Amino acid sequence: MTADDVLSILAVLRQQDVDIWIGGGWGIDALVGEQTRQHRDLDLMHRENQEPAVVAALAGAGFVQTLDWRPVRFVVADPNGREIDLHPLVFGADGSAVQASPDPEQSFVYPSSCFVTGTIQGVTVPCLSPEQQVYFHRGYEPADHDRHDMAQLRKAFGIATHF
Repeated sequence: MTADDVLSILAVLRQQDVDIWIGGGWGIDALVGEQTRQHRDLDLMHRENQEPAVVAALAGAGFVQTLDWRPVRFVVADPNGREIDLHPLVFGADGSAVQASPDPEQSFVYPSSCFVTGTIQGVTVPCLSPEQQVYFHRGYEPADHDRHDMAQLRKAFGIATHF
């Protein structure tokens, strides 16, 4: 997944006037303002009530569903091998959100302050805050790309990470 791919996917979704935020590796690169590694996919958070519009927009761009773990997440891919991991969020009146998790007793929590912006190729994009990225990188054995991503956040923002 290239930076141009990310920007073209975001453009498709903006045409449908849906709210999305970039997470994962591309979200971290957006926060630091430069691409720091290769990315296999694109992680996007979206408003659960806008999911039909998100799915329709991506289908119009050639994406089809390849994995369905709703309500936690689902994956779409296109014939070129581009993959998007989609995470539905349910928002509260205060601007915070929750996402279902595999453990029904432990929903993922998104404080309203975690919805920020970053840049990809100089274009301002919606993404998740450094603190939210750290929150999602806990409770599992990290891969090399996870260690790389957390190092980028420590370097750019001086924040503590779990590894």
